[in-house]
Amino acid sequence: MHDVEIAVVGHGLAGSVAALALARSGRKVALIGPTKSGNDERTTALMDQSIRFMDRLGLWQQIAPSSAGLQVMQIIDGTDRLLRAPPAQFRAAELGLSAFGYNIPNRALSEVLESAVAAEANIRRMDTTVEKAEPANDKVTLTLGDGESIDVALAIGADGRNSILRNGAGIDVKKWAYPQSAVVLNFSHEIPHGNVSTEFHTETGPFTQVPLPGRRSSLVWVVTPETAERLLALPLDQLSLEVERRMQSVLGKVEVEPGAQSWPLSSLMAKRFGKGRIALVGEAAHAFPPIGAQGLNLSLRDVMTLVDLVGDADGRDIAADTGDRFERRRRPDIMTRTFGVDLLNRSLLSDFLPMQLVRAGGLHLLTGISPLRNLLMREGVEPGRGFRDLLQTFKPSFKRKSA
Repeated sequence: MHDVEIAVVGHGLAGSVAALALARSGRKVALIGPTKSGNDERTTALMDQSIRFMDRLGLWQQIAPSSAGLQVMQIIDGTDRLLRAPPAQFRAAELGLSAFGYNIPNRALSEVLESAVAAEANIRRMDTTVEKAEPANDKVTLTLGDGESIDVALAIGADGRNSILRNGAGIDVKKWAYPQSAVVLNFSHEIPHGNVSTEFHTETGPFTQVPLPGRRSSLVWVVTPETAERLLALPLDQLSLEVERRMQSVLGKVEVEPGAQSWPLSSLMAKRFGKGRIALVGEAAHAFPPIGAQGLNLSLRDVMTLVDLVGDADGRDIAADTGDRFERRRRPDIMTRTFGVDLLNRSLLSDFLPMQLVRAGGLHLLTGISPLRNLLMREGVEPGRGFRDLLQTFKPSFKRKSA
């Protein structure tokens, strides 16, 4: 396999996009990992920056028919606490966008990526595991589950929370758990959603409805593990009533579809995101609760950075310090998002009155001060965008003063 420059280990969404992006930039790529089995009923909300990236890769036209736009995102305090936050609503039109992003079933996303990988001449698909990773100054040697070994100039770990690549690079990880589980399901409803996503904040975590095509939506309902077990044991008609009650019937009658699942909530952050000839993306580098549509969007920004560092080959060798440069580039974004999601989640769980006051006061400011709301919305769509736009706003006044 002398023609392979880069190995992407992990055949999930992040790994498949990484392999495609690097292959289409001219690199020879091996995508290594066993084919996924089972049905993933979850959905993924990709923000505008991620959608534009998927479009540049030529994937968006195939994905779009399965997606629904997120034109309005609103937050409703569904707690019974003394200090409650006011409703907050965010409209994509305020940013000149038709939608903040689009919600896509993971199954549809996987099918499009699988077809694109199979058709890509610069990708060698290897349906096996990686048993061992041995980095050196000039290469990374991967020992595969089928007995083969390969040498590559760069190895990208997209192999999840128990990453073999991360272990091979000697990178430690910080993990922490929450007393929560996420119940994930899809449902149909009587009243059209109008491309509005509603997040109810509850004492156990967020209850987030996100539009799907037609009169359907996906739901992530964060509850205690005991409640999750009870909900999944209910007949569908009773579970539907529970969902409708928690939603305050804003979408009318609800019918939950078969296939509800639950997932324990925890977070993970690698001590480094790259080292030498190894770079970590997706849940090999960072993982946190499904709050604020951050997970895959953060992973796609990992991939965008890799393309900046090693894409557009033009005969250039891959530098021995690529992983270290990747680490420096990604650290601010990953740490900001990880700790931001952690803080928001803990603020929902806290009965501490000052914490409730801060959360309620923050939402009051967002609803009342439109420049602050716009800054937050732009940062949510694309990190750094809000501050860049703010600087552009002040540039004319700076020029007049200097003149």
